[in-house]
Amino acid sequence: MESLFSATPESQEQRPLADRLRPANLAEVVGQDHLLAATAPIGRMVAKRHLTSMILWGPPGCGKTTLARLLASASDLEFVALSAIFTGVADLRKIFDAARSRRLVGRGTLLFIDEIHRFNRAQQDGFLPFVEDGTVVLVGATTENPSFELNGALLSRCQVFVLKRLDESALQLILARAASLTGRDLPVTAEARELLVTLADGDGRYLLNLVESLYAQEGEGLPLDSAALLSAVQRRAPLYDKDRDEHYNLISALHKSLRGSDPDAALYWLARMLAGGDDPLYIARRLVRFATEDIALADPQAVTVALNGWDIYERLGSPEGELALAGVVLYLATAPKSNAAYLAFKAAQVAARETGSLMPPAIIRNAPTRLMKQLGYGVGYQYDHDEADGFSGQNYFPDEMPRREFYVPFERGFEREVRKRLDYFARLRERKRG
Repeated sequence: MESLFSATPESQEQRPLADRLRPANLAEVVGQDHLLAATAPIGRMVAKRHLTSMILWGPPGCGKTTLARLLASASDLEFVALSAIFTGVADLRKIFDAARSRRLVGRGTLLFIDEIHRFNRAQQDGFLPFVEDGTVVLVGATTENPSFELNGALLSRCQVFVLKRLDESALQLILARAASLTGRDLPVTAEARELLVTLADGDGRYLLNLVESLYAQEGEGLPLDSAALLSAVQRRAPLYDKDRDEHYNLISALHKSLRGSDPDAALYWLARMLAGGDDPLYIARRLVRFATEDIALADPQAVTVALNGWDIYERLGSPEGELALAGVVLYLATAPKSNAAYLAFKAAQVAARETGSLMPPAIIRNAPTRLMKQLGYGVGYQYDHDEADGFSGQNYFPDEMPRREFYVPFERGFEREVRKRLDYFARLRERKRG
């Protein structure tokens, strides 16, 4: 494998900066110490020179491909790289045959598969015997959640390691290395340098591509300030796939920020989802769901506000209607919270499954026919409005089922008043039965 320092000066200049700065050994990899440190999982494997098959799960530009190359080198394994997008069954068969031949002469093979989640289930199953008998050490790279995208059988034979999005310190180190390699300072102001790191959004490869485009800038006006930087480089769309795992991470973040009564965080995640191209109507539906699950009777207006926001968005569309969704988010985040209704319904569902087909007590059964009346349906029913206090206190559960309390309102928001009413009804019920 050609290292950073083995190429001639001429070939160095012709190669992209991201390739020229590719780490030559594991010690140069940035941002992944949780995996590569001496006491970390992969670090321990390398020290023992014994790799197991693994899945590297992480965002674009965090170093998955580079790490696989360096692992092969550090473990003295033949490095074979494939992309799941361009590889078929015939290609895999040739690779496995070649790996068997190498194994006969005492050399192992590290098979790196980029975008491994793009192989279908049958293709993934095809790896199993070769991984299991040690013909290859499989290193798969994916940006998608392996739990959803990979076969359970394949996952059980591999360790899953999560690579982190490169943080600011890692990206700043990459910038310093670029300046050292090229002998040129980055042609931007200090403020614009920080903006450049923000634009990279955790992607080291993308950062170096931006740097290379800036080095190519000619003419006056350098160094660039933040405004000039934004006009000089193409603004990057957020790393967000609305149909994949990140979509569910962001809606979860929005939901939990609302539940935690943090309007600022909730607005941020709403903005992130909209910037990523998520369907605003999907968000509107989730806000209605939140109002019913996490607020309910603590603020009976919450679901009405959520439905109104949904309706306003449908009438106005984007971008005007997005402000209505923001208003809903603020209302829900600052409303009193209660999941008492949610818990009550879940408990009632459990009881319904447990009690099967118990009939209502005869006094509240419908009696539209003479036969039903002769059977006693409706006999003894007390019409609550005829009672002086508007409450009869009769039993409405099946005769064979003891009375249950499912709904226990909290001392929050409007549920304080509901609690008072239920306590009042309970006292009346006890008195009328006494």
